[in-house]
Amino acid sequence: MNDAVAQRFKNENEKFCSECGDNINAKAEICPKCGVRQIPVSYGRVSAPNGKNKVTAALLAFFLGGFGAHKFYLGKVGMGILYLIFFWTFIPAIIAFIEFIILLVMSDDEFNRKYGMA
Repeated sequence: MNDAVAQRFKNENEKFCSECGDNINAKAEICPKCGVRQIPVSYGRVSAPNGKNKVTAALLAFFLGGFGAHKFYLGKVGMGILYLIFFWTFIPAIIAFIEFIILLVMSDDEFNRKYGMA
């Protein structure tokens, strides 16, 4: 079997290098053939270093934003309490809907920079 055909198949404990496409160990951090560091695949579940997730924050803002649930989740307790005090005016609900949209269009890097270290 030649190299081109051999590279199309991988065992269950192997993966393809993200740069050169060579078969490497599934746990390898660096490809032994080309030396490129492998990026871990997260399948869309991108979380900040502190474990906060952008989609979770957006859903909290949409469904419970009038009560400030997304603010408590993101570590902004003071703002969460302010939302709780004024929830009866529906102003926090309107602001939370706007924040819901902002969270959805915000890039993962920006979310991690803003909320990832708290």
